[in-house]
Amino acid sequence: MRWRAFAGECPEIAAPAEERFRRDQLLLVGTIREDGSPRISPNECDLAAGELFFGMMWQSRKARDLGRDARCVLHSVPSDKDNPGGDVKLYGRAVDVRDPDLRRVYREAIKARIDWEPEEPNYHCFAMDVESAAYIVFGDDRRVTTWDGERGLRRLPFPE
Repeated sequence: MRWRAFAGECPEIAAPAEERFRRDQLLLVGTIREDGSPRISPNECDLAAGELFFGMMWQSRKARDLGRDARCVLHSVPSDKDNPGGDVKLYGRAVDVRDPDLRRVYREAIKARIDWEPEEPNYHCFAMDVESAAYIVFGDDRRVTTWDGERGLRRLPFPE
């Protein structure tokens, strides 16, 4: 499900995810390379029009990964070894955004954030289709919260 639907279905994970992604303006994208091995890459992100967008340079390796296999994971950027903000993990598929209106919204979001925007058509724009998610908090307030469309929201015991 796209970001707006996920945020309505699971605010317990979507709210801290949105706060982190807006603050950090960055996330980690896990993709699957052509040989089947994993790739992890830092990537800027923007939330606009009910979508979680992440763009990439034209024909970058990670964009080509997603063109072959749309499965991906988006992970918040840890602040330090203690990571007081916790880890947000979104699992699902990258949707190649081709709609001109959504691409315009994406470019406007970037322009508002960093006073720059990519030129059409020389970039990739993806939106996240969330299939499952997790939010793990460490320290004194340790907790694990997970969500998927089949089982819904679950609070799991923190591994000892």
